Amino acid sequence: MASTLLLDLDAWDLVLDVDGNIAIAAEPYALAQDAASAIKTYLGEPYWDTTVGVPWLQQVFGKNPSLQVVKALINAAAASVPGVTSAQCFISSAGERTIAGQVQVRSEETGQVAATNFAVVSPQGG
Repeated sequence: MASTLLLDLDAWDLVLDVDGNIAIAAEPYALAQDAASAIKTYLGEPYWDTTVGVPWLQQVFGKNPSLQVVKALINAAAASVPGVTSAQCFISSAGERTIAGQVQVRSEETGQVAATNFAVVSPQGG
């Protein structure tokens, strides 16, 4: 079963469990959180693999693509997470320099669906 470090939804930072240890998220939510992390990753950002990430600066922010194109990029990023069999995003707000919404993913192992919110802000302003 997949697990990952649990992140605070607002700060996107680690949180502690009731015992003061770093909290762990379990599947299926872990997959949704990992999908949101993949969505928030800019193309070229990971130094170990510059082919990973969403082309936010190259194709989205300041480019005015259709909502269909943006959703396809987001869904592809979420579906790239190991253990995710399908992904669907719902955009709640979209501006020239910000995108926010929810992503729902289905677990390959359990078939369960989990969701989490995401927000991406251009480093060039928001």
